[in-house]
Amino acid sequence: MLLNRVRKLNSAEARKNGRYVVYWAQVNRRVESNHALSCAVDMANELNLPVLFYEGLTCSYPHANDRFHTFLLEGVPGTARRLRALGIGYAFHLHRRRSDPNDALFLLAADAAAMVTDDYPVFVARDHNSKVPSKLAIPYYAVDSSCIVPMNHFTKQEYAAYTIRPKIKKVLDACLQPVTPLRVERRFSGVLPALHTGVTESNIPELVSSCEIDHSVAPSTGSRGGRDEAERRLRHFLDQNLRRYAKLSREPSARATSGLSPYLHFGHISSLEVALAVREYAAEHALIADEFLEELIVRRELAFNFARFSPSLDSLNALPDWARATLAKHASDRRDPVYTRAQFERAASHDALWNATQTELLTRGVIHGYYRMYWGKKIMEWSATHEDALATMIYLHDRYALDGRDPNTYTNILWCFGLHDRPWTERPIFGMTRYMTLDGMRRKTDVDAYIREVTQGRLL
Repeated sequence: MLLNRVRKLNSAEARKNGRYVVYWAQVNRRVESNHALSCAVDMANELNLPVLFYEGLTCSYPHANDRFHTFLLEGVPGTARRLRALGIGYAFHLHRRRSDPNDALFLLAADAAAMVTDDYPVFVARDHNSKVPSKLAIPYYAVDSSCIVPMNHFTKQEYAAYTIRPKIKKVLDACLQPVTPLRVERRFSGVLPALHTGVTESNIPELVSSCEIDHSVAPSTGSRGGRDEAERRLRHFLDQNLRRYAKLSREPSARATSGLSPYLHFGHISSLEVALAVREYAAEHALIADEFLEELIVRRELAFNFARFSPSLDSLNALPDWARATLAKHASDRRDPVYTRAQFERAASHDALWNATQTELLTRGVIHGYYRMYWGKKIMEWSATHEDALATMIYLHDRYALDGRDPNTYTNILWCFGLHDRPWTERPIFGMTRYMTLDGMRRKTDVDAYIREVTQGRLL
């Protein structure tokens, strides 16, 4: 299935006197279970060249702040250690000031035979993959290492989970295969370029403070970045929570979810290796893992499919016809109360549960998945317009969420407005889109326990 993961995005041929093959880790910032890095290694072995793994962190991406910078930097020492053991070079560049040249990639490309990077349908990676290839004199390959079934397998936007599910299941066994362990034939022995930034666990706060970014958004109080932490969380989920997931995943106070969404988003772990580990553990312990695998594979890859084929991810125009029609019909419905974006951001509503979900986002950078649906539905109910509600949800995720700026983010937000859902009973503001209430949350979950844990900072 590797060939179906690869897109060559320009027509250049390999540079004959290149010194290495570059893997540009834009999204999948890991060594293990990385189809793109594997592709780069195979290419380098064929050319009898070493591999240089390049990872950059700029100060100019939207909403750059201490939270995102810290989480990404926490993964760098582990990446360096793992690459060194394999004989792969590692250049990490921290672009600190907006006025400084942002040309590290092109400096490395000048000595490269070819470049491999991540195929990703949203945020800056999508923009880079549309603009950078034509500026290079070497081949530029984008490889999908984010999905289990490659995005390229689908030729159109799927309507809902029930349309994509049978298509995924038809090829899932062929795609659920581990990535072949990396083996380079020529170890990288060159001198690291001057643009390289050394990162240690102890100098991360200093590096973050030196960057021209938003310092008002503090690092997460509950999540530490990096491959080591992602592996620890996966082991904890398998040992403690997989057997409880089906029954308790919608109960935040039970802490039965994996907590892996930030690590999947930043590429510190892959959905493929998580799925393989879950399937193996479930078989060994006679567990049924269907509910978790449905979320990890079908629902997640439905989101990637939507992001790949939708012309817009931040507009109600991306909704199905029925949803746009019903929202238009109720666009002028009276709202009471109506909150501003600033009030939402400060968690200053009249609803203690909603305030707790927003507080969790502000402090930890995540919201429990089930309560995130409630969070979004209430923003929809309490905003002056549906368009304002959508913009507020995207803004809050873009600025605070460790798993934001992601296909799942945009899909889950638009789900609040009817994407990948069906018509329900018609009511004010919501029309025929799904409605959620505080009473419903109280019937289904322990709301008070969640509020206490967020207030006391004890959610893990």
